[in-house]
Amino acid sequence: MDPVTQGVLGASVPQAISHKKHVVAATLFGAISGMAPDLDSLIRSDTDPLLYLEFHRQFSHSLFFIPIGSLICALVFYFLLAKRWEISFKLTYLFCFLGYATHGLLDACTSYGTQLLWPFSNERFSWNTISIVDPLFTLPLLALVITGVRKKKTLFAQIALCWVVFYLGLGVFQNYRVTKAGTQLARERGHTPIRLEAKPTIGNLLLWKVIYEIEDGYYTDAVRAGSGLDPIPRRIYSQIKY
Repeated sequence: MDPVTQGVLGASVPQAISHKKHVVAATLFGAISGMAPDLDSLIRSDTDPLLYLEFHRQFSHSLFFIPIGSLICALVFYFLLAKRWEISFKLTYLFCFLGYATHGLLDACTSYGTQLLWPFSNERFSWNTISIVDPLFTLPLLALVITGVRKKKTLFAQIALCWVVFYLGLGVFQNYRVTKAGTQLARERGHTPIRLEAKPTIGNLLLWKVIYEIEDGYYTDAVRAGSGLDPIPRRIYSQIKY
């Protein structure tokens, strides 16, 4: 996901469980920790342009790296801010842990793929339930988190988390519907796909892309998933021959 969404989601979880007097610290620590895994983008090489792709969404996004990544964040925030604000290291670490833990899981909801089980597996998880940029998901979340800081009430962050669960759950449901529609399209063409995926397009959960592979190439279709399912293969349809 984009950095704003990662930061806002990272902020919402610790804010939701914080005490009124710690709302600002919980939000700040959670937001920055929620974005911190993307520092892997700094791993680059002038001689190996693929190095970035190899390490992006790898170790820093792994579920097993969460305790280490959040510890690094907590140490920085504790010595820079938390001690002045009279916040214990234990609480600082909790805020950072909760923020950091959201990052890899949210990235896995997109289509790029995230190595959640590194170093035990190099498999990239991509659940294809939300676009990498979706203002309909991000803006309500951002508004609720900001309101929670201004009013120093955790209720708004709790509502924000309900919105996250609802929207991502809707993405799962839409993916299921579109996958079925794509499978039906393939059958109508007499195809038995080797692999079929449904992916949301940028910024919404209504228009989806279906890609499936057969022995001699790939087929790409669009499906509008509103109250009904409306395949539009003629508008963005392509076949790639080997």
